[in-house]
Amino acid sequence: MTDNKAAVIDLGTNTFHLLMVELSEGGFELIFKEKIPVKIGQGGISKDIITADAQKRAFHTINHFKELIKGEKITQVYVFATSAVRNAMNGAEFVQKIQKDYGLKVNVINGDHEAQLIYEGIRFSGILNSSTALMLDIGGGSVEFIIGNNKEALWKQSFEIGGQRLLDLFAYHDPILPGEVSNLMGYFDKQLLPLVAAIQKYKPIEFVGASGTFDTLTDMYYASVHSPKLKDKNNFVLPRTEFERILQKLLQLNRAERLAIPGMIPMRVDMIVVAVCLIEYVLRHFDTRELICSTYALKEGVIAELVHSRETVTVS
Repeated sequence: MTDNKAAVIDLGTNTFHLLMVELSEGGFELIFKEKIPVKIGQGGISKDIITADAQKRAFHTINHFKELIKGEKITQVYVFATSAVRNAMNGAEFVQKIQKDYGLKVNVINGDHEAQLIYEGIRFSGILNSSTALMLDIGGGSVEFIIGNNKEALWKQSFEIGGQRLLDLFAYHDPILPGEVSNLMGYFDKQLLPLVAAIQKYKPIEFVGASGTFDTLTDMYYASVHSPKLKDKNNFVLPRTEFERILQKLLQLNRAERLAIPGMIPMRVDMIVVAVCLIEYVLRHFDTRELICSTYALKEGVIAELVHSRETVTVS
């Protein structure tokens, strides 16, 4: 039955995601998923605009996603836009055009809502327990931190310091210089004061990274130990010592050399350097022996809410 099918489109700053599922009692079956590096923040995020070229890439991808959804006869379609769109001066115009031309209602969510959906996605994966965990999702526009367990989110906050913003704010050499890493850490010191206070208050003992950068880090780790990543798993463990090894390697290599690392993908090769610096900064503030990497994030959080509520909103 098509009523049991749903599609989620996540219009991220770097990547557009499509997830099509069949809902069932307490869970879902994957029909299809795809991610495309649209990079709507490129060239305009520091000026708070979505450039004409970025819009062209966005509309092309949305049209592609809509055709796939149409092919599956799915009428429950949920579209979410995050940092790049919510901060862009022409974001409302961009959203209106999507509704007018493609019949898709876009929910432009604030950082708090984004963090909550990421938490719901991670929780839905089943990897949380009664221990307090620090969860992190690194986007192109914003970064979301959540501290919580399998029962509740105790604290959450979104910071507009995503990978594309950091690349635009700082002029980096390739490879990045030690002084530039120090400047980045100093910037995190200023921007992430609320996070450091929350870590001291709630004392998390586990670290969970959601999707994106963490998918690539585990791809690199598994490739280095010649072990395949099982496609039906939704979480993977990256030992802290292995993260530190990968970090040092990424800081020493130029773009072409990074791209040659087994497990690296082109859409991550530029931002992964600033992303691992951010992870390293966070890990300096609490002790953990491993990074748990969840393949579930915002879009699975939307599915989790659908599964739990079974409320339906039909979008033509």
